[in-house]
Amino acid sequence: MKTNPNPQEITRRSFLRTTAGSAAISLVPGAQVLSMTSPNSLQKQTNAASMESEKSLIGEYGPWAASLLPSMPPLSFRNNKWTNLAAWKKEAMEKTKEMVSAPEKPRLPQVTVHKKYTYDGLDIEELSWQLPYGRPTHAVLLKPAGNAKPLPAILGLHDHAGMKYFGYRKIVKTSDDVHPMLKEHQVTDYGGKAWANEIAKQGYVVLVHDTYAFGSRRVYFEDVKGLNWGGVDTTGKSDLDPEKSENIKTYNTWSSEHEHVMSKSLFSAGTTWPGVFLTEDQIALDILSNRKDVDSNRIGCGGLSGGGLRTVYLAGMDPRIKCAVCVGFMTTWKDLILNKSVNHTWMTYTPLLPKYLDFPEILGLRVPLPTLVLNNNQDELYTLGEMKNADVILGNVYKKAGAPEKYKARFYDGPHKFDAEMQKDAFEWFNKWL
Repeated sequence: MKTNPNPQEITRRSFLRTTAGSAAISLVPGAQVLSMTSPNSLQKQTNAASMESEKSLIGEYGPWAASLLPSMPPLSFRNNKWTNLAAWKKEAMEKTKEMVSAPEKPRLPQVTVHKKYTYDGLDIEELSWQLPYGRPTHAVLLKPAGNAKPLPAILGLHDHAGMKYFGYRKIVKTSDDVHPMLKEHQVTDYGGKAWANEIAKQGYVVLVHDTYAFGSRRVYFEDVKGLNWGGVDTTGKSDLDPEKSENIKTYNTWSSEHEHVMSKSLFSAGTTWPGVFLTEDQIALDILSNRKDVDSNRIGCGGLSGGGLRTVYLAGMDPRIKCAVCVGFMTTWKDLILNKSVNHTWMTYTPLLPKYLDFPEILGLRVPLPTLVLNNNQDELYTLGEMKNADVILGNVYKKAGAPEKYKARFYDGPHKFDAEMQKDAFEWFNKWL
């Protein structure tokens, strides 16, 4: 992977909007790609790959690689051999847990409350907890001001967006002083809203935490040895303001180039990035569930993009999530093989799991619990046809389980986003089932 001597952060959408390239010179997870392909050429290539021509992201090897996927995965509930929901779920869950290989969940950590205050009609708590590895996890909890009774709760899962310097701050607002990069991100990806605040105002306790390699859990320059990617202070002695936008952009570029290193190290340790996410998100779920102001039987989760990815694994594998909303992260393994792996973080993949389940069926493990999937027709990260195939797969899983009303997918015009209209539909889904 090549290094840019003058690193600039290129967010997933801003890059794809301006270049829309697919012929990669340097592949940087988080959809940072150097390309010499025009938008029209990209569309032709994408369409050709979708029709299973010989052209794909991996050239003539694409159709062969796609053919390695079973036409009907053996642990798919759609498979005719499965007639008992409980028996299927037990076996499919066991295999998925084996493949995801999440680190063992530690004892519930002690939570430190750093600050309490009221803002935007919400009572807010700034929290942290220490896991057995890494720096402390920082989080924020929001709930309607003055509420004393137990409420339903939402675990809000922040996105990736090529910005690992930030974590939970991407989807909350705790003061009028918002970092300009966060303000821009909320405008482009969230319709100018801090969606965690907006759902809290509707009568929920909302917890949003930094997850592995983001925000307070990010990899710090001074903790790394053996890597030098230019323009980055690795001594830990710099007096540069870490909150300056140019320094954040430098960090985000460096951390994107570090993703393949992190992922290889996790694989070598016998785990996966989705597995680490799962463990850390389940710990946050433990903390949320144990609060006296939370009705632990009415907890949902959701998020956009990387938050949608985390929703797939957490909601699919933890039945305490009674309602799930996955936004901007739904397709098939075939789409990733042929068309779109170039746009996706290393955090997506669980090696060998595609032999047993298609990607949507990870989320389908939660059937018959309520599940909403929100897609954008012009989402740069997926092909529309495969998003719709994923919808068919999940719809058939829920239909066979006798719960078609518990699943819904919606498609909106526009690029990768979770805007006000989509938030309205997501909140209505939460309100319906929680």
